[in-house]
Amino acid sequence: MEPTAFEVLEPDVWLEATRRHQASVEPLARAWIERRSRDAKHPVHDFLFTYYSFSPTKLCQWLPPLGTALLLPDRSAALPAPWPTHFMRRDSSRVWLDASRMALQVPKLAAWVAQLCAAIASRPAHFRCFGLHEWAMVYRQSAEERRHRMVPLRLPDEEVNTLVQSLPLCCTHYDAFRFFTPQARPLNSLAPTLEQRVQLEQGGCLHANMDLYKWCSKLWPWVGSDLLRECFEIALAGRELDMRASPYDLAHLGYSPIPIETAEGRAEYEREQRLLASRAAKVRGRLERSARSLADGCQPQAQ
Repeated sequence: MEPTAFEVLEPDVWLEATRRHQASVEPLARAWIERRSRDAKHPVHDFLFTYYSFSPTKLCQWLPPLGTALLLPDRSAALPAPWPTHFMRRDSSRVWLDASRMALQVPKLAAWVAQLCAAIASRPAHFRCFGLHEWAMVYRQSAEERRHRMVPLRLPDEEVNTLVQSLPLCCTHYDAFRFFTPQARPLNSLAPTLEQRVQLEQGGCLHANMDLYKWCSKLWPWVGSDLLRECFEIALAGRELDMRASPYDLAHLGYSPIPIETAEGRAEYEREQRLLASRAAKVRGRLERSARSLADGCQPQAQ
């Protein structure tokens, strides 16, 4: 592709975009790298770099989407490090992502991501799960069996177990359901499988909204860093809501609990869940359009 048909960004525009992007994501990425170096844990934020295994170095890079060329400050300017130059082309004054360097499997994956996004947008969102998946993940477990063994629970084990038994479990997300304890799985109204993802996922689900980051990162760098950052910010907000509503006591990290064991707490959770779902729906639409563009022949498409 020649960049003459592309949108071209002036240096002051894309350098400011780079600054904003890095200011948003670098603090969390650097903190994760620092913790990893000393084998320390953060029960909330580590999830963003372990379950979502996208490289923090790539996350911190700002890149334009396919279809946007950047005007270099001068003709001899080197590309900002550590840009993935193996994906890029340049002429005397501009640099852009080169679609001819895209791996063959990317359009196929992009078609599937677009299909998933469209399917989620097409069906009603559910808002009365109350974040019980985190409770189902510790149901009838001993302290030694829990994923976050160093973090105490807010309630005694028996109260946690009683709550799981007393409220309906209705998880639609395979990657959440598969971490339910064996005793909790039969209590769920569904038994989601990996193959049912497109048929079952819906826009009220906290994990489906957080997974926008996963699907967007799998289409990196072609979708660009602005969309990636928006998806990351939703994943962060979802993870924090998830853990505030969990049975874990995270007050020492500054997280006030959402006590879903009370009617007031469940109402608060649902309000926050709806706000996040509304925000995610807009980003999901942009991801669908970007993915569809990649699947349909890598032609630039306005966001």
